Amino acid sequence: MMFALFMIVILLVTGFIWLLDIIVLRKNRPADAQEPIVVEYAKSFFPVILIVFCVRSFIIEPFKIPSGSMMPTLLAGDYILVNKFDYGFRLPILNNTLIKMGSPNRGDVVVFHYPPDPSIDYIKRVIGLPGDKIRYEDKRLTINGKPLEMETVGNYDYVLSGLNMMTAKQYKEQLGDVKHDILVHDVMANYEAETIGAKFASNEEITVPQGHYLAMGDNRDNSSDSRVWGFVPDGNLVGKAFFIWMNFDQGSRIGSAIK
Repeated sequence: MMFALFMIVILLVTGFIWLLDIIVLRKNRPADAQEPIVVEYAKSFFPVILIVFCVRSFIIEPFKIPSGSMMPTLLAGDYILVNKFDYGFRLPILNNTLIKMGSPNRGDVVVFHYPPDPSIDYIKRVIGLPGDKIRYEDKRLTINGKPLEMETVGNYDYVLSGLNMMTAKQYKEQLGDVKHDILVHDVMANYEAETIGAKFASNEEITVPQGHYLAMGDNRDNSSDSRVWGFVPDGNLVGKAFFIWMNFDQGSRIGSAIK
């Protein structure tokens, strides 16, 4: 969000300088005089910044994965592309929807503005849609009374921050039309009272409010998600992650589709 604000400021400044030159400065400048270097730079940068701004704001935006909360689907260090128009054209910064194109489906990997602090972007998987009734018992999701199918894959070893080796159980989970991998650990997380996580731990069923989504990380026991900070409002959605375009440590991941 801060980068978008920075781009808007630069766009307005360069555009203003260019326009000022056309309306005022050029008329008072001798015909054989060179353009001021500020004007020259403004005319050079404005079209480029405008194109980049439009692409990032309305079509595709790159993001870097900072943590392992979406393992094994996404790894820390993955550089991904996010489709900005799948859910509609939104105003930069304000994020108000101009044209509604569609809504998230169960299983979509989405980027959104973190509800407690919208200046931060988060990425998680959509688990629950508006109106869904959800339980999470014994590491297994039940949506609208139907337990999700889970297929055992095996153990998954990875290094956590601090160089601590972790071993998780890997499963394939069928979430709507999406079959994806998740990790679970033999631990019980502690959640503050009244959070969704605490309600799940008490075997309570929660209902997703209208205009909101329940989001969880694929690394189920190492993810700060809706269980901790609540539902994701529709107005916080940024777009759908669909492609890994770079990973400097694991080149084999480059070009992978996100499922």
